[in-house]
Amino acid sequence: MTVTLEDTRTTREAPWAARDMEFTARDGTPLSYRAWFRGEPGERCLVIFHGGHEHSGRYETFVNELDLDGFTVFAWDARGHGRSPGKRGDAEHFHRFVEDADDLMRHIEREHGFSAEDTVALGHSVGSVVVATWLVDYAPAIRGVVLGSPAFHVKLYVPFALPALRVVQRLAPSACVSSYVTPGMLTHDPEEAEARRRDPLISPRIPVRVLTSLFDTARRVTERATAVETPVLMLTAGSDWVVHAGAQDRFFRRLSSRRKRHVRYAGFHHQIFQERERRRPIGEVRRFIDEVFADDASGGDAVAESDRTNGARSVEAPGVLRRVGYGVQRLALRTVGRLGEGIRIGCEHGFDSGPSLDHVYRNRARGVTPLGRLIDRVYLDAIGWRGIRKRRQHLEALLVDAIDRSMSRSTASRNTASRNTASRNTASGGRAHVVDLASGPGLYLRNVLLALEDDRVTALCQDRDPHGLAIGRERARDEGVQGIEYREGDAFDPAVTARLTPRPDVVVVSGLYELFDDNDLVGRSLDGIREALPPGGSLIYTNQPCHPQLDLIANVLTNRHGEPWRMRLRSQAEMDRLVQARGFRKCDMLVDEHGIFTVSRAVKE
Repeated sequence: MTVTLEDTRTTREAPWAARDMEFTARDGTPLSYRAWFRGEPGERCLVIFHGGHEHSGRYETFVNELDLDGFTVFAWDARGHGRSPGKRGDAEHFHRFVEDADDLMRHIEREHGFSAEDTVALGHSVGSVVVATWLVDYAPAIRGVVLGSPAFHVKLYVPFALPALRVVQRLAPSACVSSYVTPGMLTHDPEEAEARRRDPLISPRIPVRVLTSLFDTARRVTERATAVETPVLMLTAGSDWVVHAGAQDRFFRRLSSRRKRHVRYAGFHHQIFQERERRRPIGEVRRFIDEVFADDASGGDAVAESDRTNGARSVEAPGVLRRVGYGVQRLALRTVGRLGEGIRIGCEHGFDSGPSLDHVYRNRARGVTPLGRLIDRVYLDAIGWRGIRKRRQHLEALLVDAIDRSMSRSTASRNTASRNTASRNTASGGRAHVVDLASGPGLYLRNVLLALEDDRVTALCQDRDPHGLAIGRERARDEGVQGIEYREGDAFDPAVTARLTPRPDVVVVSGLYELFDDNDLVGRSLDGIREALPPGGSLIYTNQPCHPQLDLIANVLTNRHGEPWRMRLRSQAEMDRLVQARGFRKCDMLVDEHGIFTVSRAVKE
């Protein structure tokens, strides 16, 4: 079917009306976004994420020419762009934009009533990388995604520019550079180029830390595109001065989406939705949206077979030279490496053990002699351990939120609770009881109890390792932590979990499921948790979708059983499906900037 310009423009009597709105990001920053309605809000929505040096107002013409009947269209101003506050284009890391995008999507669902299944996201350039990262890291069950000119590899032209920028970032973390891109390099449409040139909300400045972290994030997302099952339409320019086509092609080839389409427009410049012949990509967007909503199954409902078996295949068999290298590293760890406290604990108890993680959480370099302390500092600064400490921060944040919600719910239900269940269900008394099924020494639980200083909040630390429990029990006594109990137990025994007394309001499973390849084993554990929690109770669970040191860990480090520490990588979609299948609804999620560890909260329905 041939799409004409008239087909893509508004022909109905009711015009599209724009309204300026605001949402609050998780760090408290108020961010602006725009909503377009035609009369009453539609039953479905499109959410637009603009590119660099842009803002939502640049998509007014696009929204009118796209003219989606029955839709509400939203477009944000990313922090530091358009009417949103902040230094122009700046964030402490590119992943902050991804977190903001997740916050916006949850805001739209909560305040405007659009579920993920009724939503399509559209990104352009850097905005496409935001959307792609959100897909990989957060695994939303969204209906479909459009990626316009995704900036998976920005052209820098100057030799060794990226290493030089990294040096600049270390010396001056707030440094900026000016964009080399002129409006004429973005579009052949002279009116669009002039409008862009005169736009007072567009700044040519690029913070160096955003640019370098964009490269790092885009590389990671391209490598992990196999985790994406969502329907994807990718539209690229054949004469793009801004980004390399090779990275776009690699991302598209790796997608696991059963519905995916890539269209490259010969002669187009980077800004494809503001090009002279924009009717062609706009028509393609309309066709794709019609197709994904005509399809009964949403993209987030399935997990690719390649993704389900990813954990079993993720550790590569090393070659001869690499085996020799791993052998040398094992020898170094068990000799001079033991001067460092962390390596000594890992060698004695397992690098995945509670005592080992407790040392990592505390992040205090210790060892025999100054050399030992230096070894321990290098060990603690490994990217995986930095991610573990970030995971602890996320655990504590979601745990405090779950406790607050539990106590609010229990207060409201106090007058209706039955007397004969009061002894087992703590909700009847306005209290909150937290159980960690594989706690180790339980450092973060102790931190939360100390911070809350509320005797209505109690906790049980359960683990199969008596040594870790003994450490936790001793430290709780030394720190004066009240209301915490330590008990041996198996997180994979559903009968034991189901009989927990007092009945938990919040159950935490942190760092456990990533150690086991068997999904049936994980499912049995979740069955016990479902039986233990009351309706509305919270499950907080972690996941590990990737790890940059996976082969090194598997070939050098040992687990608590003295065996090679082989971790099970699950995509976030796979982990969420395991939880959803047991009657839980995911409500919130936090992830580190490298996408290594995620922490999610789900409620029993």
